Amino acid sequence: MNFRLIENVLGRLLLGYAAFMGIPFLYALLRNEPTSWPFLITILLTLVISLVFISHGQEDRLGIREGFTIVSGAWILTSLLGALPFYLSNSVPTYLDGLFETVSGLTTTGSSVIDNLEVLSQSLLLWRSLTHWLGGMGIIVLFIVFLPKIGAGAVHMFNAEVPGPTAEKVLPRIRDNAARLWQMYVGFTLLQIILLWLAGMSWFDSVNHSFATMATGGFSTKNTSIMFYNSPLIEFILIVFMILAGGNFGLYFIAWGRGLKHIWKDTEFRVYLSIIAASTLVIALSLWLQGGKEILFSVRHALFQVSTIITTTGFASDNFDQWPSVTKMVLLLLMLIGGSAGSTAGGIKVARIMLLMKLVRAELRRAIHPRAVTAISSGGKQLDPLMLNTVAVFFFLFIAIFTAATILLSATGLPPFDAMSAVAATLGNVGPGFGLVGPTTTFSSINAFGELVLILCMLLGRLELFTLLVVLQPEFWRSRKSW
Repeated sequence: MNFRLIENVLGRLLLGYAAFMGIPFLYALLRNEPTSWPFLITILLTLVISLVFISHGQEDRLGIREGFTIVSGAWILTSLLGALPFYLSNSVPTYLDGLFETVSGLTTTGSSVIDNLEVLSQSLLLWRSLTHWLGGMGIIVLFIVFLPKIGAGAVHMFNAEVPGPTAEKVLPRIRDNAARLWQMYVGFTLLQIILLWLAGMSWFDSVNHSFATMATGGFSTKNTSIMFYNSPLIEFILIVFMILAGGNFGLYFIAWGRGLKHIWKDTEFRVYLSIIAASTLVIALSLWLQGGKEILFSVRHALFQVSTIITTTGFASDNFDQWPSVTKMVLLLLMLIGGSAGSTAGGIKVARIMLLMKLVRAELRRAIHPRAVTAISSGGKQLDPLMLNTVAVFFFLFIAIFTAATILLSATGLPPFDAMSAVAATLGNVGPGFGLVGPTTTFSSINAFGELVLILCMLLGRLELFTLLVVLQPEFWRSRKSW
């Protein structure tokens, strides 16, 4: 393990992190907010750590182990440092609460332990939203730009993240194409800011909600989230951009060069939209027939909540915790499914669900015809059995971690369904759950042990399970072989 190389890269990442933290610091200075001091202290500490790392480090070629360590270390260090402004400003009672809020932001989860957002300074609210935007951008950058430098292992990890032909088309010219992916992310964000402002939001709220939307995060500046605005136009704008953010950015990149028709040709994107349409229909009918709501209300809020949950954004246009039971079960299922591979969304991902269904179908055919050779293909190409095995292992790990975390959270006294929804909301990087952690409440009622469990769930979900679990293996640190 080349620790000096790891220090060098982490130092440079922290340097950039300190620069981004300068945005809310300057905003606090302009508004003469007392939170400027917590930001200044945090920036100085981050710069000191950064310079120490850079001075001790050295540049070299990244190996696979170094790549895993850098990615995991970057998320952990930025979370630990990003929590300081919340804690030093007394916006949260404990440092652990500040850490929960920051991890929730950087992992684009959107769960919160702050009961009254509207008493926070605007600079802190801006920092919350910026952690979302950095976290969403971080997934694109870390997994599409930096990881290819660590060698063949990065390709396997990226293919596990984006199964199918999309990864193959984007990877070969990854460095040349990275700038366009950045432009796309920034461009969507700027366009949404303008549209939300035109729809009636203030500039400040437009910026914050756009950061949260494109990162599929869900932090709002209002205690009641999008319910505060009660605006069908604002909700429609958010729906469009949430669905975009939950789609495959690699696919958008291809469509940029070859035309929009390539988006519709993508099987995963069609399935993704079909799930949204079918779920909206089921929930709208349930609200209308069982909940006694008007048909327009039912369709409006069903479409919004389906879009925000499957993309793991987590905004709320209505208190869906009071909806009929069938709607809650559909939303819980959508939390687990998540958005498209190659998006900023969390969850298992639509592409993996599709491959798992193909695996099930292949096994059923094999049971009927034991001697038949069954090949599984996607996009007209036969899939590598190793990749299929990776998808199956991911699904097993996801369910195992989901079950274990639910049991641990239930042991803290949380009702079973509330515990299950809290784990689904954090492991899937969604945000709100049901019951005590529903859309009109926060996670502040969960004790310290429960917070630690959910923090780990958020990190595991955002790092696609494997990255963090690999680093936690003793063999990872003992092995002296070249990776």
